[in-house]
Amino acid sequence: MIRQLADENYYMISIIIPVYKNTSLFIKNLKHNLPFLTGCQIIIVNDDPETSLKNELKNFKNITLIENKKNLGFGGTVNRGVQEAKNQYLMFLNSDVVLNDKSYVRGLDYFRDKSLFGISFSQKEKDDTIVGKNKIYWLNGFFAHQRATNLQPGDNGWAEGGSCLIDKEKFLRLGGFDPLYSPFYWEDIDLSYRAWKTGYRIIFEPKILVKHHHETTINKYFTKVRVKTIAYRNQLIFIWKNLTDRQLIYQHLLFLPITVLKSLVKFDYIFLAGFIKALLNLPWIVINRFHQKKMFSVSDETVLKLFKNE
Repeated sequence: MIRQLADENYYMISIIIPVYKNTSLFIKNLKHNLPFLTGCQIIIVNDDPETSLKNELKNFKNITLIENKKNLGFGGTVNRGVQEAKNQYLMFLNSDVVLNDKSYVRGLDYFRDKSLFGISFSQKEKDDTIVGKNKIYWLNGFFAHQRATNLQPGDNGWAEGGSCLIDKEKFLRLGGFDPLYSPFYWEDIDLSYRAWKTGYRIIFEPKILVKHHHETTINKYFTKVRVKTIAYRNQLIFIWKNLTDRQLIYQHLLFLPITVLKSLVKFDYIFLAGFIKALLNLPWIVINRFHQKKMFSVSDETVLKLFKNE
């Protein structure tokens, strides 16, 4: 049973808002969201080194502004914000997310479950579609992901980086977002998957509803070719970092060269570019894999079974 909202609960949450360009939308949404964030620590991290937000934010009170000296991408930018967080829980809020109310505070009740890593919110898209619950699955030697059709409360594939509540202590224990995924895509899936394999849980709470028009910034400032290349690269980084079940490793090693050959035959140079870029990151992937594997206590098969019926 969710208790009534109490003002003191706000002081348990630090809000991290990463910003990359798209300043007018960010300011518009910030003005709208601020009345719902009273009492929370608000940290804004500007990931555009070429443009300062100091003038835009000079009239806003009780806001901490961090400005990156170089572009860090989504994960690195959020990690910087977390370094300044003073509270027990983190709420990641993309600059294109609009709050409807203060219902996110109710999510704190769920953290009575000490195994809970994070809560993902229900999100209304521009076409009024409700999203936010996701599943991760294994297909032809690759991890893949998609929206879940069952929007009931329950286990979630990952806590979406743009609208979720996270236990800060667990976030720091896992090392936060991996900068290998910079500038975007798969970093929130990676963090959540590592949480699952460490023995934590992530849930979806449909009663916490926000408006989130996904990829508003990405589609504005990045070409489709670059976005798709990054997506392929990061999918491979995710697999090579996290896959530990021997049978699934064999399947990946079987299907990967087949997929590469098919890409050559079909002149799918976007996948090939992503593959090459992933290979260039292999030394760092191996290092990160070595460190994170020490924390894993749950098999890939066990995690994947959680989402078979979603």
